[in-house]
Amino acid sequence: MADKLRLAVFLSGGGSNLQSIIDKCAEDYIPAKVALVVSSTRKAFGLTRAKKAGIEGVVYRRKKFPDGKTADTWLVNLLDDHKIDFIALAGYLKMLPPPVVKAFKGRIYNIHPALLPKFGGKGMYGLKVHRAVIEARESESGVTIHKADEIYDHGEIVAQEKVPVFPEDTPEELAARVLKVEHSLYPKVLKTVSERLLKEMEK
Repeated sequence: MADKLRLAVFLSGGGSNLQSIIDKCAEDYIPAKVALVVSSTRKAFGLTRAKKAGIEGVVYRRKKFPDGKTADTWLVNLLDDHKIDFIALAGYLKMLPPPVVKAFKGRIYNIHPALLPKFGGKGMYGLKVHRAVIEARESESGVTIHKADEIYDHGEIVAQEKVPVFPEDTPEELAARVLKVEHSLYPKVLKTVSERLLKEMEK
């Protein structure tokens, strides 16, 4: 019985949340190992972070396959080959294929830079979220971590943490404030998830 789970992180950008997860796994704060990084684009700096940490990074672009079924099967097999136990979405801008959601039901987590159910859904990511929060004159925003399913920013919420929104905020300033919370909250949740999954596997 392994004492650490194998985690796959999906991303589309800089991978700062990936880095916080890698660091906390290295410290044994999270009883897991990032065993695979999957990116929706080869331009994502998160792939560079993965390479520096000695983690395999893979680009998965559905349109590069002859059809959806072939693409879905390839991704499921990739996760199986790496013996992945659970998945963390960290700025992944694509929808996970239904076969992956089914195979990892209840074991896929997503982080969103707002207090869901507000300011979520398709196309709501990055500065678009923070701009919408400011334009709505919200007094607070924050971070939501939830179980991912077949709908964007949907699924059971497992953790939220609020941050203030100031009248003079720019989207970039709010983003920086939210990101600090992301880097602390996501590892906390993944630690709890890992510990729970390990206990379940021991039964």
